[in-house]
Formats: sequence, C-alpha cells, structure tokens
Amino acid sequence: MTQENESSRQLMLRVIDNQEVDRIPIGFWHHFVLGKDQFSAVGNPALQERIHQGHVKYFNTVHPDMMKLMNEGFMGYPPIMNNPLNTAEDLKKIKCIGPDDPWMTEQVLFVKRLVDTFGDKVLVFYNMFAPLQILRIRFDFLDGEYDKFVYLAEHYPQELHDAGMEIQKDFITLTERLFNETKLDGLYYCVQNVQSPKYDKDYYRRMIEPTEIELLHTANKLRENNILHICGYAHHVNDLSIYSNYPASIYNWATYTEHISLKQGKQFFHDKCVLGGFDNNPGTLIDTGSKEEIRSYIKKLIDENGYRGFILGADCSIPNDIDDERIRWISDAVREFYKK
Repeated sequence: MTQENESSRQLMLRVIDNQEVDRIPIGFWHHFVLGKDQFSAVGNPALQERIHQGHVKYFNTVHPDMMKLMNEGFMGYPPIMNNPLNTAEDLKKIKCIGPDDPWMTEQVLFVKRLVDTFGDKVLVFYNMFAPLQILRIRFDFLDGEYDKFVYLAEHYPQELHDAGMEIQKDFITLTERLFNETKLDGLYYCVQNVQSPKYDKDYYRRMIEPTEIELLHTANKLRENNILHICGYAHHVNDLSIYSNYPASIYNWATYTEHISLKQGKQFFHDKCVLGGFDNNPGTLIDTGSKEEIRSYIKKLIDENGYRGFILGADCSIPNDIDDERIRWISDAVREFYKK
C-alpha cells in the first residue's frame, strides 16, 4: 500500500502499533458549546443537533486523522446536579443511576450518531472524564468555583472516595453500552492529580485510583485502543508517575506544563504511542503563529520524534475561538512532510 492511498484509519492503527509510517497523523479538538450548554443536552434535541453540527463543521474544515468526540451537553451527570456539593452529606447523596436513565440512553444515541458520521473515515474516540473529575468539571466549567474540588478532597476524603466509587459504576455501564451499541474505537479518558499536597502518590493511589482504574480496565477489555489523557489544562501540574500503571494504547499529557517532552514521555510510558506537541494555551504558537512559523515547528517536531508511535496534537483542548482554518494549516503541513 502506498502512502497516497492509505486511509487515515489504517495510518492511525499502524501508528498506534508503533510501526514506521510515511507521514504523521494529526488529532486536535476543541469544545463546541460552553457554560450551561455543556451540562444540559438531555431532553434538548436542538442543543444536541448544534453540537453534532459543530463536530461536522470541524471535521470538514480540518481533515483530521482521528476524531475526539466531546461529551458536550452530557457533563451534567444527574447526581451532581441540583446538589450543592458543600458537605459530607451532600457527597453521600451521590448514588449510581443505572442503565436506563435518560442521561445514559440519550448519550449513547448521541455518540452513535457521531460515530456513524465519522467512523468509516477515521478512528473515533469519546471523551470521558474519570468519575471524580466530573465534579471538578462542574465546579470549573459551570460554577466558576475553582478551589472547591480541592476543598472537598481535603476535608471529606472518604466521602469523596465513596462518591467516586458510585459514579464509576455508572461510567462503567456507559462505557459498556457505548462499546456494545456503537462502533466507537476507544475512549479518551481524562485524569488529573488532585491539586493538593495531601494527595501524594500513595494517598492518590489509595483514595482516587480505585475510583477510576476499573473503568479503564473495562474499556481495555472491550476495545484495544484507548487514550489516557493526563490533563494539564490551565497549567495544572501532574505527577505523571502516578499513572505509570494505567494501561492505554496512546498517552497524552501537557508537555509544556509538565516540561516532559514527547520523547521523554514515550520512554516513560513503555514506548507506547504518544499524542501531542503543541501548547494548547491562548497566545501560544497554535493561536498566534504565522503559517510559516507553524509549518517550521511541525518539521522540528517530526525531526525530533520521527515517524513511529507519534500523533501530532496538543496538550489538551485548544481554545474555542481559534479559527479551524489555522488547524487546517497543520493538517496540510503534515501531508507535506512525508518520510523520505
């Protein structure tokens, strides 16, 4: 098979398998709605359609080699909505909702429609936050209470742990339904250190890891290719060694925030495929650089990382107000840099 007629799906599968390829694939993503819309798609077909069309427009403009489907609209996991989440008693109210809740059934249908739209062209991954991260996302994205998750983690660690175990039951059910009822290729599974000195590696592995690792094991049993994203959004720093025993086929972390290069991370994660290269933050190269500056940087990344086990992307979601045409520059440029 020549480089000209290899599909994006075939290219990605070979890259994930650490085979030498003729060109580097790309995968970037951003949100399509913000604020309360990210939490309110259940029972709102108009919003679901808007989010669907956002994905389609992005795909048709950028021509990526993979699609990360955003869980837009479905961040409002019912047990954490209409719950003040201030006390231990509030955390104790978080109980799993089971497979038939509209949050579950509508989400599966939403993902199926997106997978059916793109899945014959590219590998498709669905964004899923680790169970306790869904609380942090509510505090950060909806409430603007950026210190609240750490407060709960420090003051009510056992209750937070127990809540995470309940949420994980539903997220495992959702994962099983997604893989059984759609042709989804894998999860893009998002974890993050608790940004507190109390949660060192040992404490994290005792209190947090049990709330998220079984979900990852479930995903790996059902699909071979899952992405572990260690989220450094807004410059949150992570100890990557906490996740050294988290099995995945592709690893993505904040190379700029962590100061751990793609090459270093690839070595750390047992020579598995890595995804990244661009700082995702506003005002950085992806946001403000000229076409030639971006093209030169892509060539530098390829020279440094080669044509094996490397997907060109960003540290995390790129800013929503970046014109998709700028990302198309990257898509076009990687197609210039075929392996000699």
